[in-house]
Amino acid sequence: MSEIPLTRKSVSKDHESAIRDRVRNAVSFEGLFRLASVEDTAALTRFLSDPAISQPIYTLPKHIDEDTTRIFIQEHLEERERGEGLLMIGHQETEFIEAYYDFQIWPQWSTGKLGGAIHKDLQSSGRGGADAKKIFSWMFEYIGVDLICETCAVDNLRSTRLLKNIGFSMKGKILSELPEGGTRPSLYWELEG
Repeated sequence: MSEIPLTRKSVSKDHESAIRDRVRNAVSFEGLFRLASVEDTAALTRFLSDPAISQPIYTLPKHIDEDTTRIFIQEHLEERERGEGLLMIGHQETEFIEAYYDFQIWPQWSTGKLGGAIHKDLQSSGRGGADAKKIFSWMFEYIGVDLICETCAVDNLRSTRLLKNIGFSMKGKILSELPEGGTRPSLYWELEG
């Protein structure tokens, strides 16, 4: 089993500090998404309760309810304070979430990872790919990472196609650790900024 990111290049303390500061100060992006708060617990729970959205995503709690969703949000708020992660949501209305974005950042290696999903009504519309390209650019340009790594299940053809189309290079297979224990075989990808 390999811990991600596989590529690890140490950066200067100034570069690391700048990334941490940008993560701590991130609140939104072009109206596409905003920082999730504990007040979003009910809406995010409704969104994630649909197995078509949450089942393929190994970084989510195994059981989705308001308690696990609140903890998920709170953990990300703590990561944000450390400059190491963000949980963002895309929305058109207050109570309707159309997407969520889970950022994991390793400032010491100038590397980031994006997870997330869009509402099932928007899947296969091209929206996910368009959003992903914008968000990856934002991670390079605003957050300041030099490398983005991604994982996906070995049978996840949609994500594989998306990552290839954006320009990611597959670096091999790893075992991804599940939040509640155990592992899942995953394809591992990288893209340099």
